[in-house]
Amino acid sequence: MSFYEIENEISIKHQFKNHLKIKSMKRNATAVWKGSVKEGNGQLTTQSTTLNNTQYSFKSRFEEGVGTNPEELIAAAHAGCFTMQLSAYLSEEGFQIENIESKCVIDLIDGAIVTSHITISAKIKDITDEVFQQHVTKAEKNCPISKLLNAAISTDATLIA
Repeated sequence: MSFYEIENEISIKHQFKNHLKIKSMKRNATAVWKGSVKEGNGQLTTQSTTLNNTQYSFKSRFEEGVGTNPEELIAAAHAGCFTMQLSAYLSEEGFQIENIESKCVIDLIDGAIVTSHITISAKIKDITDEVFQQHVTKAEKNCPISKLLNAAISTDATLIA
């Protein structure tokens, strides 16, 4: 390894450590609802406007209606947060990530989210399955959405050769 490569690797690790130490961050979203719970509808807008007056309703939440719903957004948030946390841990250790795909399924029972299960498929260069699983467990416990959920959180991770 050349001096430049060593210096660059040290710089990358330092940058990741600094990004992981963010002390405070605020994000916001707005929900507007019109009408009764069964006949009405709402729109969701996020700070980034990725969701911009995105429709949600009783039908999109409890039936097969058009639009999103809070549980789907929680599953998306957990999958995204976990995947970025795992990527940060792997990158901090110098592993080259080709791809990480995570799918989150949450269970809503009697009005409470009781489980969140994330299935992960990843292609990472020069990592053993044991080391990969250690990072998965660490990300499962430490991603901010995992910390937020009062639910049993589980993972099933596959390292692709």
